Amino acid sequence: MTVVVAWRTHLCFHHPLLYHIRHCSNSVVAVASTTEHKEEGHLPVINSASKKEKVNGETKAPEWKKLDAEELGISNSMISRPTRVVLNGLKKKGYEVYLVGGCVRDLILKRIPKDFDVITSAELKQVRKAFHRCEIVGKRFPICHVHLDDAIVEVSSFSTSQLKSDGKFNGNVRKPRGCSERDFIRWRNCLQRDFTINGLILDPYANIVYDYMGGITDIKKTKVRTIIPANLSFVEDSGRILRAIRIAARLHFGFSRDLALSLKELSHSVLRLDKGRILLELNYMLAYGSAEASLRLMWRFGLLEILLPIQASYFVSQGFRRRDERSNMLLSLFSNLDRLVAPDRPCHSSLWLGIFAFHKALVDQPQDPLVVTAFSLAVHSGGSLLESVEIARRISQPYKSSFPELLEARNPDSNNALVHKTINFAALVKTALCNMTDGCYVSKAMAKYPKAPSSDLVFIPMALFLRVSKIFECVRRGMEARFVHRQGRKIDYESLAMGSLEEVRHVFARIVFDTVYPPNQSNENYVANQRP
Repeated sequence: MTVVVAWRTHLCFHHPLLYHIRHCSNSVVAVASTTEHKEEGHLPVINSASKKEKVNGETKAPEWKKLDAEELGISNSMISRPTRVVLNGLKKKGYEVYLVGGCVRDLILKRIPKDFDVITSAELKQVRKAFHRCEIVGKRFPICHVHLDDAIVEVSSFSTSQLKSDGKFNGNVRKPRGCSERDFIRWRNCLQRDFTINGLILDPYANIVYDYMGGITDIKKTKVRTIIPANLSFVEDSGRILRAIRIAARLHFGFSRDLALSLKELSHSVLRLDKGRILLELNYMLAYGSAEASLRLMWRFGLLEILLPIQASYFVSQGFRRRDERSNMLLSLFSNLDRLVAPDRPCHSSLWLGIFAFHKALVDQPQDPLVVTAFSLAVHSGGSLLESVEIARRISQPYKSSFPELLEARNPDSNNALVHKTINFAALVKTALCNMTDGCYVSKAMAKYPKAPSSDLVFIPMALFLRVSKIFECVRRGMEARFVHRQGRKIDYESLAMGSLEEVRHVFARIVFDTVYPPNQSNENYVANQRP
């Protein structure tokens, strides 16, 4: 038997611009018991009417629910060790501690969280005193960074959250009758979050998941929905537009109707974001295992031509419709990247930016598959061009001939001629990378398509440009001094996340090889031996 406690708050969003919440005349405590039939991949059945209802033309908030974490499939062993250390450290000092946000959502979905966010009743200064290596970061919305081994655990405080909330709600938030102070504090914190599925709080000691925003219902419906009306939410923080895309891509969720409409209408507002924020959000999309889905969603909702107009022009040239389910070489490259990375083992941003530059060079000047293969092998080997050409010649696997970026294979040139073509292609990749950081060039990317939005956004900082350039320099300059050949195919994910040149080159070569020569059953063993 599962006990579900639901508080019906009867809170109404009376005036959305002020986020005014009306006084509540009645609170209802409903206790329902349901018999659970656990099925793999399904959430426990929840007895509640958690859909938003209309009362006198106003949208009423969903019921409050307290759910058994174990019935939702959550155990403390799923929480990372550094996070458990922080939770235990604060709990032993008498503070309330919870996990909050996307990590709770991911635990319910049996996914590995990108990170764990802790919130506590302790003041930030008290958190800092509780741990040897802890610092308060951020001026507008300060949080604590607790350093444990090589990990950083983010800890926020309800008190800081309340100050933020007071500024947003102008003091018009009232506690419903019959509501405990603790419930009110937790609910108030969830109310200021972006999406309902991120408005979940887990008490790992009481094994309770608090759902004040209807997040469980939207998880069951596989929907991304904003807590306040989507148009207001995106005006308040246009970064939520990119987060909505990222979350939907990663979870394979759809959007609520008003969110999808607001995505299209307000997509251009992302240009108001700081360039560093845009790079951060794009990295979350492309480096954590959902790059292909993110690119498709950005294209579908008109964000690709704003953030990545060079890539958007490629989609248009390929005759791609907004809801097109076909693939192309760019999507295939990122699909192969997705197979190698995940939320707990991401790549460095230099890798996906390098893939963009490589593909742009191929679009500008299609190449013989032998040249592309020799190039990727040379990148992998630190510039050993002659050896790379010789290995490329020995590959008998059919290449992906449907990609227009790859020319029809001809009679092989001499080794010297192939080396020369490979060096020339490396120069094209460098040019493509330079163009991606040239605002004037970027602004002309969609010039052939006058109906499309124009953008001259360049969000790539010089340090990242130089880092990507270094990936390919060895092909143009020849074998690097003191280069040591990499042994084995196993990826060192810690080095990859840090941007280790050797590891980024290794993974780049694998992605290109698997895109040009897709593996298949008939010659799997042979190709595995040839692959970087």
